[in-house]
Amino acid sequence: MSTHIGAEMGGIAETVLLPGDPLRAKYVADNFLDDVVQYNSVRNAFGYTGTYKGHKVSVQGTGMGIPSISIYTNELIRFFGVKHLMRIGSIGGFGESVKIRDILIAESASTDSAIIQNTFKAGVIYAPTADFDMLLKAYESAKEAGVSVKVGNIFSADRFYNDEIDYQQLIDYGVLGTEMETAALYMLAAKYGVQALSINTVSDNLTTGEALSAEDRQNSFSEMMTVALETAIKL
Repeated sequence: MSTHIGAEMGGIAETVLLPGDPLRAKYVADNFLDDVVQYNSVRNAFGYTGTYKGHKVSVQGTGMGIPSISIYTNELIRFFGVKHLMRIGSIGGFGESVKIRDILIAESASTDSAIIQNTFKAGVIYAPTADFDMLLKAYESAKEAGVSVKVGNIFSADRFYNDEIDYQQLIDYGVLGTEMETAALYMLAAKYGVQALSINTVSDNLTTGEALSAEDRQNSFSEMMTVALETAIKL
């Protein structure tokens, strides 16, 4: 048991899926896993362990933003021995080539958060990067499933409402979309020597104005979840 996760040691699998929304964690457990046990309800950040095709997998809600996912990433690794962490989330797409419901796999994550400079101090601008083995397996899983998948740099924003950010500059530099967690996940995974990957479904496009409903964001990301789970059993 840790401060924010009420599980016993051994109650969480070495591979954990990390949706931001705790209700999405419940949705994954209810619809994709067998023999499910709920191990966490602290702060309603629901966590479940079950099996997928005979492989033990957990799913843990992390909440929104870099501070929140940092808490759960730290505790999963340090207190429960988790070795493989996969964010499964929504992302706002950039540019007309990124379509609603595309799967975006984050090769790297730029950010405007102070988490990097507070960790590395002056003189170093660290580049949070995915684990290549996990990324390759996820890309192969997406291709096998026949889903539309793109791989590249994304932007982990420190604020959801940010009128000052220059989205067009990010687009010009090849950034595919924006969410709020991946940079912290990748940096902490590197710190503790574990594997991490961020797999995201495009829920809206900041360029075209297209968007999914709130209900779709919670319930309709089955392709992304399938890609993540098929990746999990390859690790």
